[in-house]
Amino acid sequence: MTSGQPLPQDREPSWTIAQVAERTGLSHDTLRYYEKAGLIERVGRTTGNQRRYEAADLLWLEFLLRLRETGMSISDMQHYARLRAEGDATVADRLAMLREHRAELADRMRALRRNASALDDKIEHYERLLDERRPGTDELT
Repeated sequence: MTSGQPLPQDREPSWTIAQVAERTGLSHDTLRYYEKAGLIERVGRTTGNQRRYEAADLLWLEFLLRLRETGMSISDMQHYARLRAEGDATVADRLAMLREHRAELADRMRALRRNASALDDKIEHYERLLDERRPGTDELT
């Protein structure tokens, strides 16, 4: 990522904020918030002060979206982003965070499967009740 300073003409990234918003499904406001909240480093700017995103920015945003979609809190995402910005010395800490998050995700997935099974059982129960009704009436046989 870039430092937020205007980019030299030969290094201008390929994507505007509108293009990134369309590609990621994030709003312009959310992209700006992510930058302000420290989830992404300051994005490069043109001499006209327009944000320009590089391929590395997009890859990082895609990973942040996966963290968000899997239920990681904003504060944990911020902590992870700070560790990432510190470089290779924090690889073990980042790995530990991801392992813990993955374990929590596995627990939630198991709970969701149990809940889905309970819903399936209830749906089948109601379907059986409807099948047992006498034709042309609301009464059960």
